[in-house]
Amino acid sequence: MSRERPSTMDGDLHTVFGHPVPALYEAADLPGASPALIRALTLRSFLAVTEEQIDSIRDHVRADMAPDRDMSELSADKLHVDAQWLKTALDARDGSRAALADLLRTMPSPRQRARPPGVAQLKATASLPASRAAPMPPRAAAARAPHP
Repeated sequence: MSRERPSTMDGDLHTVFGHPVPALYEAADLPGASPALIRALTLRSFLAVTEEQIDSIRDHVRADMAPDRDMSELSADKLHVDAQWLKTALDARDGSRAALADLLRTMPSPRQRARPPGVAQLKATASLPASRAAPMPPRAAAARAPHP
C-alpha cells in the first residue's frame, strides 16, 4: 500500500476515523482491525498511486512542452499518447475517489462502530396490561375454539 504518499482524501479519512492516516495504517495492521478501515485504506492506496501517476504524466508533458525545448522535438503522436495516458489515470482517480467517498458515506457512525462486536443494541420493550390490550378480532377467537 502507498502509505507515505498523501492523497486528496486523507482529510476525509481523518475526519471519519478520527486519526491521521499514518495512525490508521498502524491500526489496520493490528489483529481485529475493522474491515471498513482496511477497505478504506486499500482504496486510499489506489488513489495515492493514481494521483502519483497523474503528477508524473503532468510533469512529463510539461517537460516536453518547456519553452526552452527545441520545437522540432514536438510530436503530435507523442502528445496524443500522453493525453490518452492522462485520461486513463484521471478516470482511475475519479473511480477511486468515488468508491472511497461512497464507503465513507455508508459506514456506520462512530458511535455505532464504538460498540463492541456481537453486542446488539438494546431495545426497550413493554407490554400493555391486559385491560389496555387491544381486543382480539372475533374471527381470531372463533378460529381457536375447539371443534367437537
